[in-house]
Amino acid sequence: MRTAGELLERLRSCFVRTQTWQHAGRYVAALVSEIPKRNGWTIAQQAGDRTPDRTQRLLNRAVWDGQATASQVRRFVVTGLDGVAGRRTRRGLRIAALDETGQAKQGTATCGVKRQYLGCAGRLANGINTVHLAFVRERVGHALIAARQWIPAEHLADADTVAAMGIAGGLAFRTKGQLAIDLCTDAYADGVAFDFVCGVEVYGNCTQLREFFDDQQQAYVLRVASSFMLTLNAEIRMTCAKAVALLATNERRWQIRSAGAGSKGQRWYAWAWIATASPRHYLLVRRHLRSGELAYHYCYVPHDQPLTLARLVRAAGLRWPVEETFEFSKDCFGLDQCQARLHTAIARHTVLVMTALAICAVAAARLKIRTDTQALPPNTPDQQPPSEPGMIPLTIPETARLLATTWHQPKPADHDTHWRNWRRRHQARARWFHQRTRLNREYSLAN
Repeated sequence: MRTAGELLERLRSCFVRTQTWQHAGRYVAALVSEIPKRNGWTIAQQAGDRTPDRTQRLLNRAVWDGQATASQVRRFVVTGLDGVAGRRTRRGLRIAALDETGQAKQGTATCGVKRQYLGCAGRLANGINTVHLAFVRERVGHALIAARQWIPAEHLADADTVAAMGIAGGLAFRTKGQLAIDLCTDAYADGVAFDFVCGVEVYGNCTQLREFFDDQQQAYVLRVASSFMLTLNAEIRMTCAKAVALLATNERRWQIRSAGAGSKGQRWYAWAWIATASPRHYLLVRRHLRSGELAYHYCYVPHDQPLTLARLVRAAGLRWPVEETFEFSKDCFGLDQCQARLHTAIARHTVLVMTALAICAVAAARLKIRTDTQALPPNTPDQQPPSEPGMIPLTIPETARLLATTWHQPKPADHDTHWRNWRRRHQARARWFHQRTRLNREYSLAN
C-alpha cells in the first residue's frame, strides 16, 4: 500500500544502518499483521527471523533515533489528515488530545513499574503509564503523534535503579502535566498548529500546563474537577460546583447541543458557560440529559480567535477519539503487549506502534469517502429500514487487515517448524536454570 511506503521512506534518515531500517519495517509489518500476540518472539517469527535476537537488538542496542522517528510520524499524520480535510468544503477543527494509558506488568524490573491507578484495569494495579498526544482532525481521522513514559521520582533518585532500568543519565522527574508540556513543545517545533488542546482532569488541574498554553496563545478546553477554584471577580472565588449551583439554576442558561456524531448518532447534552474574571477564560459545563451528571471544562480562547459556545462544545466533544486510538493501538498493534523492560526499548516499541497506527489511520482517512456506502440515516422513529444498508467506511482495524494481506512476508517452508522447536528448546533451557536456582535456596518450615 502506497501509504506504508511513504512513511517508511521518511524514516530512513533516522537509522544509521540500512539493515536496521529494513528490520524496523519488518517489525511494523508484523505489528500490522493478524498474529494474536505481538511480543519479541512472535514479531521475530512473523518478520521471518530464525531467533528473536535481531528484534531484541532493534529495541535495545541498535543505533537509531527514536525522537526523530516520532517527529517524522507526527508530520506524516498531520500532513496526511490535513490533506484529506483540504479536499472538503468544511475542514473541521484540529484538536490535540492529551491522555495517558497504562500497561499491566509483573514484578519490579520493568522501567517505570509501580503500583498505581491504571485506566486499562480501572483500579490500582502494578504497571507503567505513558502520556500520549493524539492529533484529531474533525470528521477525518485521528492518530497518536507523541508519547513520553511517566517514571516515578523514586526510580530516578536511585542510581542503581536508573542503571538497571536503562534510564539515560540526567533524566529529571516530570509530572504528567510537565510531560504534556514536553509533548506539545515537540509538536510546535515541528510546525504543528492546533485549534484547541483537550485533556482529562489530570491535565486541566495542572496550573503549569494551563499557564504554558496561555503563554503560547493556545486555545484549550480542559476537564477539571468539581472542586477546581474559579475567580469570578476581584472578590469572589468559589469551586466549579458552587458556581454552577449559584449561576446556572435558570434553565434558560442551558442549551441542548450535540457533542458530535457517534456510531449510534448525535451525542446530545445540555451545555452552559460561565464567564470568569480573567478575559477569554470560561467554565463550560456539560449536563447529561437523563442522569443530570455534570462535567466541568476550563476553557481559554485567545483574542484573535472566534469565541462561541458552539465552537467550545465541538472542541469538548472531540477529546474522546483518543480513547478509540488507544483501543486500536492495543488491540490491533500490540501497544500493551511489549515485554521489553528497559526505558529505551519501551520507547522504541511505542514509536513503532505509532508508525503502524499512522499508516493505517492516514490510509483509512484517504479511503473514507470512496468506501462509505451507508444508507441515509432515518428521519422519523417509525421509518422502515432500507432494503440495502450499505457499508460503513473502512476503519483502522479493517485497513490494517487489508494491509496485512498485501504486506505478507514470504518465509521458508520449514519456518514454522523451526520456531516450534526453537520455543520448546528455549523453554527447556529456562526451566533447567529455574530448577537449578531453586536448589540453591534454603527452605524451612514456618513456626
